[in-house]
Amino acid sequence: MAGSHVYTDYHPRWLRQRVSTYWWLQKASYFAFILREATCFFVAWAVVYLLLLVNAVRGGAGRYAEFLAASAAPGLLTVNVISFFLLTYHAVTFFQAAPQAMVVHARGRRVPPQLVLAGHYAAWGVISLALWWVLSA
Repeated sequence: MAGSHVYTDYHPRWLRQRVSTYWWLQKASYFAFILREATCFFVAWAVVYLLLLVNAVRGGAGRYAEFLAASAAPGLLTVNVISFFLLTYHAVTFFQAAPQAMVVHARGRRVPPQLVLAGHYAAWGVISLALWWVLSA
């Protein structure tokens, strides 16, 4: 058969170096990468928790009070506090990657990466202030 390859004992094999399961512990940058990827689970938890909150509010004052009481449990409170810090880490690392992922041009010239990053942080701050203003009113 033309073009087919049959394995024999003398067929050369590809050189593949073994990689440790714990390769990501070898450098701080590898660990930061894996930690950022793992924060996606906490992003998913935040979405689920928010949907549960919306469902409780939709269910009336009694269901909302039950939700708040359940949310005050030490275990759930701990998970939510940890989630807050990991979500913040996720957002910050996302913003740090944005200048490499987004090449913005203005008037035929590339916008410096620091301005792209500053724009992201400014938008985050404005949206946070707007939410604080709406929710505190």
